[in-house]
Amino acid sequence: MATRNGRDSSRDQAGAPVPRPADRVRNVALVGRTAAGKTTLAEALLAASGALSRAGRVEDGTTCLDTEEVEVREQHSVSLAAATVEHAGHRLTLLDTPGGPDFVGEVRAALRAADAALFVVSAVAGIDAATVQLWDECAAVGMPRAVVITQADRPRADLAGAVRACREHLGGVHQLHVVEPGPDGAPRAVASLLEPHPGLPDADQLRAELIEAVIAESEDETLLERYLAGEPVSGSELVADLETAVARGALHPVLFSAPLSGLGVREVLDLVVTAFPSPLERPCPVVTDLGGRPVAAVGCDPAGPLVAEVVKTTTDPYLGRISLVRVFSGTLRPDMALHVSGHGHAERGHPDHDADERVGALSCPLGPVLRPVAECPAGDVCAVARLGSAETGDTLSSPDRPLLVAPWDLPEPQLPVAVEAASRAEEDRLATALARLVAEDPTVRLERRVDTGQALLWCVGDAHAAVLLDRLRVRFGVAVQTPPVRVSLVETLAGPATVTGRHVKQSGGHGQYAVVVLEGRPGAPGSGIVFDQRVVGGSVPGQFHGSVEKGVRAQAARGVSGDRPLVDVEVTLVDGKAHSVDSSDAAFQAAGALALRELATAAGSRVLEPWCRVEVTVPAEHVGAVLSDLAARRGRVTGSDTAPDEDRATVRAEVPERELLDYPGALRAVAHGTGRFTRTPLGHEPAPAAVVAELQPA
Repeated sequence: MATRNGRDSSRDQAGAPVPRPADRVRNVALVGRTAAGKTTLAEALLAASGALSRAGRVEDGTTCLDTEEVEVREQHSVSLAAATVEHAGHRLTLLDTPGGPDFVGEVRAALRAADAALFVVSAVAGIDAATVQLWDECAAVGMPRAVVITQADRPRADLAGAVRACREHLGGVHQLHVVEPGPDGAPRAVASLLEPHPGLPDADQLRAELIEAVIAESEDETLLERYLAGEPVSGSELVADLETAVARGALHPVLFSAPLSGLGVREVLDLVVTAFPSPLERPCPVVTDLGGRPVAAVGCDPAGPLVAEVVKTTTDPYLGRISLVRVFSGTLRPDMALHVSGHGHAERGHPDHDADERVGALSCPLGPVLRPVAECPAGDVCAVARLGSAETGDTLSSPDRPLLVAPWDLPEPQLPVAVEAASRAEEDRLATALARLVAEDPTVRLERRVDTGQALLWCVGDAHAAVLLDRLRVRFGVAVQTPPVRVSLVETLAGPATVTGRHVKQSGGHGQYAVVVLEGRPGAPGSGIVFDQRVVGGSVPGQFHGSVEKGVRAQAARGVSGDRPLVDVEVTLVDGKAHSVDSSDAAFQAAGALALRELATAAGSRVLEPWCRVEVTVPAEHVGAVLSDLAARRGRVTGSDTAPDEDRATVRAEVPERELLDYPGALRAVAHGTGRFTRTPLGHEPAPAAVVAELQPA
């Protein structure tokens, strides 16, 4: 059991917490905006539990969380970090998440592994729109939540303002504590509102509100009768009902903390242990077989069928691939055989895959420190070494009964970044590093464009792109360049024309003879190259009609002026000449290609640029700003609507692809981080001369 300093004697010889029954396990995600103090709070909780010798340091003196170079340099988290500790006879896994909107994929991965969420709100900076969105997502799935207002001892801290913001934007929140000031007015201690505190301002009113919220969820009807009759209700009578209401997700307590001084830290730990649900109280995700057919409900049973999910993947230079795994059913043990299934993200460049593997070492994570454990039963979280084919989001199950866990929702990466090796010697290493990045982060999509020859990393936003490039440089030691993303221009005919293509050569022996007459005209948008023939009298023998078409299509793909392909053209073979000896397939291919170039000269050509169909979803108050921004991007708005049950609107528009290269950041600016958008290719349209000049390859 826990001692007064928070250390727990129930550890194995390696210092790792021992496996606990599922009812004594708590998995908690820390969620909030950047600089809200999530990592500081997490490390203070670890220190209070005895896992750290002091906040931010494990017992050997190394940094516990935020270990990537970019995290240390920028002083904020960019990836999910896990730490498992013991407190009061319970095994706690804290999942510290990044606060930037570009890293919401990491937050959703943590929420998949967690059974409850601590929303961390700065008493200085307050709440941002992204935090509200995550709160609503948790509410939609019924996840229990509590709010910790941190940085309570900062000079500009506004505790009352932070509570008002929580009440206004989150809903269902009630103060569980009040802050007792010291002689200098600075926070000295926190006091539970389950007991009276008549000397503190507003304490009586706040306690009444809390009691009423607890009683509303109580199954003891006499409590309400006594309270309405004016009888006193003690804190000890309310504790059990409070814990039940929190675990059900019906009441969200608000606590206060100043992690650096230790204020309120122990109270947060106690709330996690007593009021947050165990894995037994939370439903498992939807599970199917490999064909997508539902299977019998899976419960949190260590003896049940193995169902586990990889929620994070990292690559260690010494240990290789490390997978952070949440076990929903069954028990993971070292050296056991398992099946790795990755399905559901093929459209993002993560193709479906299945493989049988053997479990490597199992560890209990404490930031970068891995402490060996003998097993990982249902409800627990562990790190698994050397699963060579496992990627983030993959399902681990028995080879005898392969299963799939439904994937969690991921943000669509919409920001393309072109990457290329700084030298030819780096090309192979870059290819390997990019494959590892994609395996680690399912929000990334890798695309190799044939039309431009570029490799594109599709990222969620600028900050996400910067972190990926930093990992290529630091973790994988690859020097890369990021040239501008090239938009693929194409051409079409400006009008109709009829031309003759002659390919006649005599060089001794058999010569080459082919004459074709082609009619050409612009085709319908998106039609490609449409080839037909109206040859009369056999002037071009039938066996060469296909040769002419092949030559036309090959030349269209190469382009008729520079390297821009020719598209959306109707070509008809109407006449020609052949020689009984010198005509051949190759000769008519060459004549067809030559005739297409002549068509472009005679009819003229127009340069086309790609357009996309976009759908932008924002709060209704930002629709005007979105419409103005789209208009500045040469966009055509095709419609909009507002969901009847919520204050969000969807704007549909058609926009040139070139104008969307920086749109993720622009949308974030005009919608204050609350917008999202999707795009689908629409086709090509004529490009203005200024755009052609700007997009012309050097």
